[in-house]
Amino acid sequence: MRDQLQVDAALGRKPHKMARMSKPHKPLPYEIWIGLRYADLSRIVFQTLRRTGVLWLLGLLWRLLPGRRSDPFAAWRQQAGIGAQRDGFVSFVAVSAMAGIALGVAALIVVLSVMNGFQSQVRDRMLSVLPHIELYVPRAASDSPLDGWDYWAREASQNPAVRGAAPFVSSQAMLVRGKTLRGVKISGVDPAEEGKVSDLPKQMVSGSLDDLKPGSYGLVLGAALADSLGLQLGQPVILMAPEGSVSPAGFSPRMRQFRLVGVFESGHYEYDSSLAFVNAEDAAKVFRDNAVSGVRLRIANMEQAPEVAAQLQNQLRGHVIASDWSQNNRVWFAAVKTEKRMMFLILMLIIAVAAFNLLSSLVMAVKDKRSEIAILRTYGATPREIARIFLVQGALIGTAGTLLGVGLGALLAYNLETIVPAIENLLGVHFIPQQVYFISSLPSQPRVGDIVLIGACSLVLSLLATLYPSWRASRLQPAEVLRNEH
Repeated sequence: MRDQLQVDAALGRKPHKMARMSKPHKPLPYEIWIGLRYADLSRIVFQTLRRTGVLWLLGLLWRLLPGRRSDPFAAWRQQAGIGAQRDGFVSFVAVSAMAGIALGVAALIVVLSVMNGFQSQVRDRMLSVLPHIELYVPRAASDSPLDGWDYWAREASQNPAVRGAAPFVSSQAMLVRGKTLRGVKISGVDPAEEGKVSDLPKQMVSGSLDDLKPGSYGLVLGAALADSLGLQLGQPVILMAPEGSVSPAGFSPRMRQFRLVGVFESGHYEYDSSLAFVNAEDAAKVFRDNAVSGVRLRIANMEQAPEVAAQLQNQLRGHVIASDWSQNNRVWFAAVKTEKRMMFLILMLIIAVAAFNLLSSLVMAVKDKRSEIAILRTYGATPREIARIFLVQGALIGTAGTLLGVGLGALLAYNLETIVPAIENLLGVHFIPQQVYFISSLPSQPRVGDIVLIGACSLVLSLLATLYPSWRASRLQPAEVLRNEH
């Protein structure tokens, strides 16, 4: 009975006569009901739709329907008290806080999804050309590992994670055509085995990888590199090895003429503009003691490459080194992880600013409800119960903003690959230069774990923002409030 009186007093209504005759039950605590009333989500939603023009548009569409002339939102307009000015400013600040939380959450979800997609696409495109694991002997002659590469392949294949093996020779070189010079990474491969460890045979846009025959000195280049050199199929190009001979006339680099027999396109600009493939035997002859050679491996799950590489390191005898893709590209992936963490912290500040707006709206709500708080205290409400009222109010606004942000962010993140091209076609611009970002489209890979973490952080910040206003409300003295009111 006391709870019902307190609720009636806070809501400004008279107790119902049948309240005494109702059957005993366990209703929700009255402070939750009052907190829901103070949050006034109906007013907030109505004013949001009204100020954004959505309500006007819905009303116009309704009136365009045949036989529809009445205002469909009249009851909602009256219930929301759109004409009342008493709580207008407080509701506006609450709307701003909710919108800020929603936009911050949505922006954080979209940004992290884009960074996940960027990292995943670049990694996949890198590993479509590069091996998952490399086995090599340091300071060995280029041709010596090639003689026994099948033995290493058989030993490595005993690991159940290994799916394919192929020999390789790797070194740096310069390609010269006329006055154009390009630094490239040369990979000597076996065309018959390369398809087991990379997608290079599937990425050929002209020519064939099988044309890399021993002794033919054929060359397969990335599409961007071939365009920069102005090379067409069948045309020659000079390859300069880093080692050479020293004579009284000076240093003479070792040079060899190669012929372009194929062009590939991986979709990764860095590799399309800096990788060249030749036959492994030709590479061993040209580079001799200045190359690394061994066996390239592909495993079932690329994420397990560090563990499998450690197992192979212990399994193989001799001075064989097992290097996985995460080690070979650790600087790039470490930079992406650091950037992702920093973006998370920076964008979390947007949600923190919105939480401060929520704090401000609750402080104004406490000041506006001083009389109601005093009445509740005179009816016997404890300071803890008063605090819970505003905790419920702030938590409800924060939860609503978080849910709206999660919904909007997930909607954008899961459809970003469709939305961005449409905007690019509409505006006639290209947001992602391939020469800068390695990829030409904006990828998105939403992860449930990231979305849950963002939502949880937003809720925590919203709850923290309600603590001070709730404490201030619980400290109000009814006698002082009522004396000042009169």
